[in-house]
Amino acid sequence: MIPDEKALVQRLATEPFALIGINTDSDKDVYRKKCIEHGVTWRSSWQGSTRGPIPTLWNVSGYPTIFVLDATGKIRAKDVRGKALDAAVEKLLAEMKAVKN
Repeated sequence: MIPDEKALVQRLATEPFALIGINTDSDKDVYRKKCIEHGVTWRSSWQGSTRGPIPTLWNVSGYPTIFVLDATGKIRAKDVRGKALDAAVEKLLAEMKAVKN
């Protein structure tokens, strides 16, 4: 998923868009090395396990889990990937631009 995420972050660098990653690997040092190795430039939180506070709060039961939230924090799409993820994000950006105009 990282190559797709990286492309999305780069493509939307000038848009009101944020990607936040949640990592549940057990070894924090390995997590940090992987972030550097794969060029992760977006915010990413290390949770230490699948029972970390964020996965627990969001009731995540499978990985990867993707939530697409709008500007109000409402979940607008879940578990979309690839072109479907791009389309969900583009739809929300278009809605935001329509409201501004």
